[in-house]
Amino acid sequence: MLFKSKPTYDWLVVGLGNPGMQYEKTRHNIGFMAVDKLADSEGFAFNKNKFNALCGEFRIKDSRILVIKPQTFMNNSGAAVTQAQVFYKIPWDKVIIIHDDISLDVGKIRMRRKGSHGGHNGMKDIIELSGRDDIMRIKMGVGAKPHPSYDLASWVLGKFPKEEEENLTKGIETAVKAVKEIIVRGIDSAMNKFNS
Repeated sequence: MLFKSKPTYDWLVVGLGNPGMQYEKTRHNIGFMAVDKLADSEGFAFNKNKFNALCGEFRIKDSRILVIKPQTFMNNSGAAVTQAQVFYKIPWDKVIIIHDDISLDVGKIRMRRKGSHGGHNGMKDIIELSGRDDIMRIKMGVGAKPHPSYDLASWVLGKFPKEEEENLTKGIETAVKAVKEIIVRGIDSAMNKFNS
């Protein structure tokens, strides 16, 4: 008799960003910041390098969660995500992507069950490589460009000014709470509690 092997992990949580010191604390790296905060709050470290990503893990109740930070640069995030998902056979409805969103103010978050990439290149690559758009995401506000002609790359690769630090911290803490809420009680509960 054949038994289906149970996946090693029940959930996959992905923080999007760019590797390298020069990108630390930039708007585009708010996904990295969120999962770093998650690691702090749950007492785990990103101590493995697999699937072109830094990997860590923790548990909530009976769920074992793999958390990754792709090291392929934002525009190629899909490779790490799809490799981890396929290798551990994690269902797509148990995958959570955390990324920046310029349409939300700093400190605000918005969750979606599915949807287009909305112009976000990391999410675009994940959708293209997975062949699906029904992937949960937590979009974290990094604020809009100061004026329409401002270069988008310069904006998202810029750092948060000091006056936004309080809201930034609040948004990161909310995203961490949202991840845990999704895992324990589902995305509906998380959206009701934390969607801005």
